[in-house]
Amino acid sequence: MLSLQKPKTDYADEKIFVIYHQITELMQELVLHELRQITGPMPVTGEKLAEKVKRMNRYTRMLITSFDVMRDGMDYDDYNTFRKALAPASGFQSANFRFIELRCTSLPNLINSRGKKRLSLRPTIDDYFDNLYWKDAGLNRETYQASLTYTLFMEKYGEDLKKLARDVQGNTLEDKVNARLETCSEETRELLREFDKLYNIEWPLVHLRTAAHYLDAKGETKAATGGSEWKKYLHPKFQQRKFFPSLWT
Repeated sequence: MLSLQKPKTDYADEKIFVIYHQITELMQELVLHELRQITGPMPVTGEKLAEKVKRMNRYTRMLITSFDVMRDGMDYDDYNTFRKALAPASGFQSANFRFIELRCTSLPNLINSRGKKRLSLRPTIDDYFDNLYWKDAGLNRETYQASLTYTLFMEKYGEDLKKLARDVQGNTLEDKVNARLETCSEETRELLREFDKLYNIEWPLVHLRTAAHYLDAKGETKAATGGSEWKKYLHPKFQQRKFFPSLWT
């Protein structure tokens, strides 16, 4: 990991940026480590499930608080100079983020209101996959022109993501919870609601505030390195993701 810390510029704080994102990927891998067991062939239920969701919450809280390294740990002017050398790379290209979503919940829960209007009456897995909310960040739905960021990401991970979507159909964390909803303890329900809130509201919001600190401050409005409309992409009110809709009123 240390050997991969190779900044592209001479600005000292770029190394902080690189290391921070390594930390993020490691925290996501810890969440995935638990999810692979929960959604694996051996059922995880009761106290064991609650313990694993507690771990996932712990890791997600660490993801949230670690954003202080990004927001307060780098020089503002240096960041806005060296970030230009990072294009077209983007946090959008974190495959782990997508793997977590697919193991957590069914595909319809990963489609925003605009995507749902595009679906047929009997959508297939391919239809759902083609309309996942995050694709709107890199794919123009009217012209079907894709950004370079999106294109590179799909070339590398597209088939793996689609395969996982098929493999976990009916066996996501949400599916396991819904199958035992009547016997699911209130403690486990609350832990799952906490994870939903941490992952789909609190983390995107702290990411949004951090992005605004560097891209929307001092009277300036800068574009994201990946080219997305980052305010709409990051703010939960536009995506309205819920991993476990049955647990919410």
